[in-house]
Amino acid sequence: MLTREDNETLCRVGRGTPTGNLLRQYWIPALMSSELPERDGPPVRVRLLGENLIAFRVTSGKVGLIQNHCPHRGASLFFGRNEEEGIRCVYHGWKFDCAGACVDMPSEPAESSFKSKVRATAYPCVERGDVIWTYMGPRQTPPPLPDIEPNMMPRGEVVVQKVLRECNWFQGLEGDIDTGHLNFLHLGAAKLEDTKPGSFDYYLLRDRSATYEAIDTEFGTSYAAQRPAEGDTSYWRIAHFLFPFYTMIPTGILGVQVLVRAWVPVDDDHLMFWSLSVPRSRVGGGGAGSAAALVGANRPSAAPALFEFLPETTDWLGKFRLTQRKDNDYLIDRKAQQTDSYTGIAGIHQQDQAVTESMGPIYDRTQEHLGTSDAMVIRTRRRVIRAAEALRDTGAIPPGVDDQSMYRCRSGGVVLPRNANWLDATRSLRRAFVEHRLDAMGMPMLDPAGPES
Repeated sequence: MLTREDNETLCRVGRGTPTGNLLRQYWIPALMSSELPERDGPPVRVRLLGENLIAFRVTSGKVGLIQNHCPHRGASLFFGRNEEEGIRCVYHGWKFDCAGACVDMPSEPAESSFKSKVRATAYPCVERGDVIWTYMGPRQTPPPLPDIEPNMMPRGEVVVQKVLRECNWFQGLEGDIDTGHLNFLHLGAAKLEDTKPGSFDYYLLRDRSATYEAIDTEFGTSYAAQRPAEGDTSYWRIAHFLFPFYTMIPTGILGVQVLVRAWVPVDDDHLMFWSLSVPRSRVGGGGAGSAAALVGANRPSAAPALFEFLPETTDWLGKFRLTQRKDNDYLIDRKAQQTDSYTGIAGIHQQDQAVTESMGPIYDRTQEHLGTSDAMVIRTRRRVIRAAEALRDTGAIPPGVDDQSMYRCRSGGVVLPRNANWLDATRSLRRAFVEHRLDAMGMPMLDPAGPES
């Protein structure tokens, strides 16, 4: 059980807090490229790690991310003119470039050198794969971007999605590394007879509990949940937490699925969920089955499609808000809950959002009673707290900051011989940027030379 101090360490992300300082060591996904579609287009409000910022795309196409308040008199640069490689405050005409330098100060005498003495806080941005990344850390030269597999693939291959969630970032993240809830929150109404014998779904529903292993890894933590399969084999669900806020869930086939999710703190009480996925890799037929299909079969009749969003507004929290929200009880259908839906809430993500937001903005984790199925949650909390404290106390650089290749891994499900060591047996399948040959059931074929090859 966490202490109150531990809970505060995990949840608080402002500048100067242990976790806030840790998060600032890394590149952070700030916006989708589509949020700044035009050169010299309208500026956009962005809230990250508790800071109010203004994003803009200048004439050359470069993206700037600058403090909200003009350094002169504090007027918001959201109302600024985005023109000729900079943003100009409409109050007195002061203009700032993407690096935060004041490049024009027309309200001062022409001979004045005052503009050279004024800078705005600005964070460097890099655009890759439909994502605009920013670095909010202390280094003059930022570390390399992480080797996030879907973010390094051709744009047409990858789907990028965002959803705002009204709770602390770690509450949302923990839902992704808690594999035990799948069989209840999402598959509670699914029936074994509706699954294909020998599929992943069949094994999930035949045995709703699992044996768990959670380990520390170079990139963060991993878990493996084991269930009996056919004969002398086991079905394993293998997934990861990667510093500082990434998860890889085990819904697809290990070695095939390309999917990374990020739980980016907006502030202490809000997060932005990011999903970067390659649809062709999310195969569900053959030996895998499809949990998503099972969920869809038990969806309330009036269920909306995937994500439906409220109309966007221009305020700090005005985008990517689901129509299913806490103020309408996530459109719960109580009749469906009694018959074919288990939760009565449509959508896997929406079900997750309902339960994590229902805990409140920051849940008091000293009130929890954790069991064996919470092994990954417990280990990940400790890993993050230790890394934040080590950075604070000794200056130890947290995992992955200087080794972008650490992110080159995959998650998913796999069937292994009962006596196999899952770490050794899946070594090649957990590597990213690898194309595996598939068998007739759509499952990846291990190299005959063995898992180490």
